[in-house]
Parts: sequence; C-alpha cells; structure tokens
Amino acid sequence: MISAKTCFLAPSAARVYDFLLGGKDHYAVDREVAQQFLAVAPDAGRAALANRAFVRRAVRHLVADAGIRQFIDLGAGLPARGNVHEIAHSFDPGARVVYVDNDPMVVAHSRALLADDATTTAVHADVVRLEEIVGDPEVHRFIDFDEPVGILLFAVLHHVRDEDDPAGVTATLRRALPSGSHLALSHFHNPAQADPEVASQAETSEKLLSDALGTGRWRSRAEILDLLAGFDVLQPGVVPLADWRPDPADPSPSLDLMHHQFLGAVARKP
Repeated sequence: MISAKTCFLAPSAARVYDFLLGGKDHYAVDREVAQQFLAVAPDAGRAALANRAFVRRAVRHLVADAGIRQFIDLGAGLPARGNVHEIAHSFDPGARVVYVDNDPMVVAHSRALLADDATTTAVHADVVRLEEIVGDPEVHRFIDFDEPVGILLFAVLHHVRDEDDPAGVTATLRRALPSGSHLALSHFHNPAQADPEVASQAETSEKLLSDALGTGRWRSRAEILDLLAGFDVLQPGVVPLADWRPDPADPSPSLDLMHHQFLGAVARKP
C-alpha cells in the first residue's frame, strides 16, 4: 500500500478501481467507497476485471488487425498488470503509448514505473481540457498526429459530467485525428425502462459514486452512441464488455446486473 498521511485525502476513482481489481495502491477512504459500491453491486469487482479483459482484446485488435502503432490512454489510472503498453509491445516492441491522467499521484507513480521505457510516457492533464493534451510537447514527442492514433477511453467518460460535454470531448478528438484512427471506450450504462431491475441498481450506484467521488454517470445506450458520432462503430457494436469479440481463453462472463451496466465499443474514423 502507498505510505502517506491520508486523513486529508478525498477518495479517487483511480484508487477505487485499483481496489476493485485487487491492487494495492489505495487508501482507507478509497476502500470505504469501494465497499459501499460492492454493497450495492456485489459483482462490481468482476465488472472491473471484465473491463481489463476488454482493454486487452481491444488493444490487441488495434495493434494486430488495425495496424495502430501509437496510443493515447486518457484517464489511464494506476498501472496494473496487462497495461496498454505491455499488450501493444507483445505485438510490436516499438509501439508508442502516452498515458494521461488528472491525478498527479497516478502520473508520478506511472513515470517511476516507466522510467526505463523509451516508447512510453505519462502526462498530467485532464480529458476535458484536450487542448492541453494535443498541444503538450511530451505528447508530441511520442505521437505523430499525421499518422493514425488509437485513443483509449476505458472507464473514463462516465466520470465526465454532462456540463463538461463528454460528446464534445470525443468530437474534438475526432477532428484532431487523421483518417484511420480508432477510439475505444467502455462506459457505465443505464438501460432505463428496458430492464427496471438493472436500471434501479444503476441509479443507486450513480448516486453513490456522485456523492462519494463527485462524478459517476450511467448513460443510456443512445447517449453512449452519441459519444461515437462521426466514427464508424466496429462490430459487434456497443455491447456488454464480455460480448465484445470474446476470447475463448477468458473466464466465463458473469451475467449479474453489472454485466448489463458496463458497455464497450471500438470505432474507426473514416
């Protein structure tokens, strides 16, 4: 566990997620939020693991099938086994990855781990201020915006408030990217009237995370599709994470309520 005085710390989405993944980089305030979340959604830990498996499959597709060799991982969170650069490097050791997060502790931890990796870096910036990211000299040292880029938004945009215009974030990215670039995302989903039981759990979870973290938005499928406007969504579309091009080697997916509340997609800029 990270050693520090924690009495003044607010819980962090990145550290709560780390706890759900079984990591060690979290504080008591983060564990308290995670336990409250698990009380509402007992399969939240399995959902976090399903997201990691989706990350692996999506990045594998982008490198092996789409030919992407440079990535920006926005809202990257704390490093975990099977991170983006490890997946990409298993196919091409020269693939370049920029991790971006708005938590300075996350960035410092990432930089320390990546100090000896010449193809990977970490940058402190916020996804809602994309001009800072696109104009950052360190980003440009690794990313050539004249060549296709893989933009990764795994479990990020549901922490962007409506007033911060998450669809505007992805639209700005689309305009900045060359043709052939791809965007991969995962996002909390509220099925509303389609499944009242799932919707009820989603609404309770949304209130809990909003109260504890200040962010957390379960959006409808239509709202998630709006985030991908102008991109060509690849098959099988916007689906539960375990249903996106499943790998036979993956564990059998949990079909509990969180299965329907966490959707993923990969899309291409034409």
